[in-house]
Amino acid sequence: QVQLVESGGGLVQAGGSLRLSCAAYGSIFRINAMGWYRQAPGKQRELVARFYSTGRTDYTDAVKDRFTVSGDTAKKTVYLQMNGLKPEDTAVYYCNADLKRSWNSGYSDYWGQGTQVTVSS
Repeated sequence: QVQLVESGGGLVQAGGSLRLSCAAYGSIFRINAMGWYRQAPGKQRELVARFYSTGRTDYTDAVKDRFTVSGDTAKKTVYLQMNGLKPEDTAVYYCNADLKRSWNSGYSDYWGQGTQVTVSS
């Protein structure tokens, strides 16, 4: 089994900062990418930020210059530093990993349980 365990959500005022952490546990052969998605009430889940084992990073335009994704696929960890938070950042944030469990298996997506981030105005 694979489990992604998140921490670090909470309530913060607009302009404040939060740091999310996620670690992957279980039988994992290799991780291609790890990152964060979010889902606000009534909206679809969307990519926030992701980093790849190659060093490449992706950000949604809404968080560029405010959020920073970091981590280490070999250590199976990913972090999201969120600065300059806005009320529209309020959502449940999900950790995601694109990984394979054995040398001869394909890559699949795994998800954490989600952590609530609420930004008050």
